Amino acid sequence: MTLGLFLVLAGIFTAYFGSGKSRTIGVVLLVVGLLVGILWVAFSYADPGLFTVGILDTIWTAFVYILAALIGALIAIGAFLLAIMKS
Repeated sequence: MTLGLFLVLAGIFTAYFGSGKSRTIGVVLLVVGLLVGILWVAFSYADPGLFTVGILDTIWTAFVYILAALIGALIAIGAFLLAIMKS
């Protein structure tokens, strides 16, 4: 489910801000993300024991992971800029 959510977000971002070929790639990412999400929901309702994690738990986990990656990236960029400016 995390893959589907991330693909949807990346697809929306790319389709909105991209142009030409990148816009097409954004739409493909969006569609694939929606398909992955729909399949995840369909399989979880077909066999409830197959996926023991609820959708809200998955969304929260994905949000926390993305936020942690963003914070780590910002710290790395800040350290890089600080090192470049000091030299």
